[in-house]
Amino acid sequence: MQRSAEDRLLYALKSRGAQTAGELGAVLSITAAGAQQQLARLAVAGLVAAEDRRHGRGRPRRYWALTDLGHARFPDRHGDLTVDLLKAAQTVFGPAGVEALIRHREAETLASYTAAMDGSRDLADRVDRLAGLRSREGYMADWWAVEPGVFLLVENHCPICAAATRCQGLCRSELAIFRAVLGPDARVERTDHILAGARRCAYRIAADQEAAPAKVGSRGRK
Repeated sequence: MQRSAEDRLLYALKSRGAQTAGELGAVLSITAAGAQQQLARLAVAGLVAAEDRRHGRGRPRRYWALTDLGHARFPDRHGDLTVDLLKAAQTVFGPAGVEALIRHREAETLASYTAAMDGSRDLADRVDRLAGLRSREGYMADWWAVEPGVFLLVENHCPICAAATRCQGLCRSELAIFRAVLGPDARVERTDHILAGARRCAYRIAADQEAAPAKVGSRGRK
């Protein structure tokens, strides 16, 4: 199903962060004026907002970004129900019970991800497969090599954000899953975190020095 121009623009802002009308026009293959018209309509609807930023001398440039209402256009597949269930679990089972649930989820997810890595060629291939898994789960994941043996995995959306806000052990568990599934030849560090106020979650993945460096090449977007 083809997305509307409005949805394409919102998706571009969600996946790329704040952009100028000219940058959005280039991404969507329309003129800057056309992008500006779309942005004006979305601003009236409360989905986007503008901020003027100065870059050295000269006039400031206007950047557009999603508002909270705009972010809400992207689904949270757990939402209120999961939050209510977590509250109930904490009441009935206590912190230890909730931690046991997180460990159970972690084990099941790790088993599924590990199976998906079967036959992988190298760390770059595993990062690519992990990004695919996460995208299919709604995280809008992407990755690229930033230098030989070093990759950046980004997740532009968190479909379990409401649950993770209530129970941050879920985020800790996901980082542990990434480290386990990418293998002992990878060092994984979370560099951006939505719950800490970033627009996305991002992970720096570096191969150990003794591992063969991967060829630098973009798969996805910076």
